[in-house]
Amino acid sequence: MTAAAELPPEIAAPLGRGVVIPAHPLALTSDRHLDEAAQRALTRYYAAAGAGGVAVGVHTTQFGIRAAGLLAPVLELAAETLAEHEAGTDSRLLRVAGIIGPTPQAVEEAALARDLGYDLGLLSLAALPDADDDELIEHARAVGELIPLFGFYLQTTVGGRELSRPFWRRFASLPSVAAIKIAPFDRYRTLEVIHGVAESGRAAEIALYTGNDDHIVEDLAGEFPVPAPEGLLRLRMVGGLLGHWAVWTRRAVELFEHVRSGAGAPQDLALLAAQVTEANRALFDVAHGFRGCIAGIQEVLHRQGLLRSPLCLDPDEGLSPGQRDEIERVRAVYPHLIDDEFVAEHLDQWLR
Repeated sequence: MTAAAELPPEIAAPLGRGVVIPAHPLALTSDRHLDEAAQRALTRYYAAAGAGGVAVGVHTTQFGIRAAGLLAPVLELAAETLAEHEAGTDSRLLRVAGIIGPTPQAVEEAALARDLGYDLGLLSLAALPDADDDELIEHARAVGELIPLFGFYLQTTVGGRELSRPFWRRFASLPSVAAIKIAPFDRYRTLEVIHGVAESGRAAEIALYTGNDDHIVEDLAGEFPVPAPEGLLRLRMVGGLLGHWAVWTRRAVELFEHVRSGAGAPQDLALLAAQVTEANRALFDVAHGFRGCIAGIQEVLHRQGLLRSPLCLDPDEGLSPGQRDEIERVRAVYPHLIDDEFVAEHLDQWLR
């Protein structure tokens, strides 16, 4: 059996400490072709905003990039732009590539990501709705031979499948698993992941990241006491990999640092949590079953000038009725969550 892929210490250390990882959107022209200048501008924005990495080829990037032949170009653009930023700042940002599909496709995407210098593969299991746990673990093992794994519990509302605590225990036991994005948008299912990781005996080796865009502050501020073979563990979500953080990223970094510092009073954090969730409600179009979740992100970035078109690859995908008004409402009510001034100050530099 081929050995599992492992992270080098210089990547494992920041991943384990916890960072902000935006889920990278897709920049299109008005005729729905890849806008390379705007795509690079987005990556520069995230790096300048203080993100610790980016996730590319994920849901927010639009899964349609694969059928459109854009997966490799989009992954390559982000990797090149991050390398350019790092050369000027002597920093290193995490590179996470989305990996989807049945095993042959997932293995092919993992090899592509590895060859382009990506550090981890965010492994979605949505394409295997009928597979049992044994099949899912073998799928993960095959991909993990090529690239270290960032596990992913995707909410069922947008195509994810339910995954049990025994599954997460077995998944976390795989030596290739370095992190898990917990994003079922469900507190009970979130706990299933955390208990599974604790029972695996590898809790100290796996970085837990929130993907619950409806519960960002609570996840980052909370602690999860769970029993494990070695005794009671107090696990935390050390960072976030979030579609919500694809917009207003400078403020997201400030929020992350504030919450992690432990300086906020509980009542202040509770207020902030409610505000962030309310903003996400508008951004992700919860009123229409998340139908406009990608379009909402595109709309904000287009309004800021980072995207020259708000279009999605799918002509039928756009804002839902009333969604633009809802986004404008939260922008007006919660200006402290918005980073328009930061973007305006640097936009010309990023779009060069």
